[in-house]
Amino acid sequence: MNFFSQTRNFKILERINEKSRTKRIISFIIGSIIIAIAYNLFLAPNNLVAGGVGGVAIILKGLFGFDDFIVILILNIILLILSCFLLEKEKTKGSILGSLLFPICVKLTSGIGQVIDIDTSQLLISAVFGGVLYGFGIGMIFKAGFTSGGTDILNQILNKYYKISIGKSMIYVDGAITLSSALVFGTNKLMYAMIVLYIISIMSDRVILGISDSKAFYIVTDEEKAIKDYILKYLNHGVTVFNAKGGFAKEKQNVLMCVLPTKDYYRLKTGILEIDPSAFFVVTDAYEVFGGE
Repeated sequence: MNFFSQTRNFKILERINEKSRTKRIISFIIGSIIIAIAYNLFLAPNNLVAGGVGGVAIILKGLFGFDDFIVILILNIILLILSCFLLEKEKTKGSILGSLLFPICVKLTSGIGQVIDIDTSQLLISAVFGGVLYGFGIGMIFKAGFTSGGTDILNQILNKYYKISIGKSMIYVDGAITLSSALVFGTNKLMYAMIVLYIISIMSDRVILGISDSKAFYIVTDEEKAIKDYILKYLNHGVTVFNAKGGFAKEKQNVLMCVLPTKDYYRLKTGILEIDPSAFFVVTDAYEVFGGE
C-alpha cells in the first residue's frame, strides 16, 4: 500500500471516528441515566442486588444506612486507583468516565420515585422492569464502547493476573455480591435478584446485537447440487459455496452458506434433512445482513 492510499484510509477512519464520537458519548450519557433510574426506581427500593458496586451499596445501606451515592463513588474511586497501578493506562482512561458518571446519575435521579408514582411493592414487577431498564442502559453503554466502571475494573484485573476470562470473572464477582445479599435481605430477595441478572444479560445482548430476523446456514453434505438447487429454485434465496478441508480426514469438501429470513428456517432445515439425512449443518442468528439481491 503506497503513501497516498495510507493517507486516504487514515482520513476516512478519522472522519468515521469524528462522526461517531458525539453519538457514542450521547448514548453513553443516556445509558448511564437509564441504569441510574432503574437502580433508584426498582432495584434499591426493593433491595434487589444485581451485582456491581450498586449492589454493594444496597447491601451496605441495608446494614448501616450508608448513602448509595457516597458508597458507589468511593468504591469506584478505589477501583480506579487499583486500575492505575494494575492495568494499562488506556484501560484506566476508558473506565474514568463511567466510574464518575454513574454515581453522579444515581445522585441526580435519587428522587425519581417521588416524581414517577409507581407501585414497586410487587417484587416480580420490579424485578422484570428493573432488569429490562437496567439491561437496556448497560447495552447502550457497551454498544457505545464505554463501561460503567466499578466491578468491570475488577474483572479486568482478575483477567490479567489470574487468567480468568472476563465472562467467568463477571460470574464470580457479581455472583458473590448477589449471593451475599441473601445474608442481609433473605433468600426470597436473592431469587428475585437472580431474575434481574438474567433479564439484564438478555436485554443488554439484544441492545448490542439487535434482534435477529435472519438465520445463517452452513451446510456440509454429499448432496451438494440437490440442496443448492432446493435453496435457489424452491426457496428463492442465494447460496455461497466455500472450499474447505476436513480437519481429521483432510478430505476436500464444499460448505454451502445461505442467509435467509427466520420465517424460512424450518423449510430449509426440513428440506436439508429430506434430501440428505446425514448432512451436517450449523445454524446461527444473523443480526445484520447487507448487500445481495
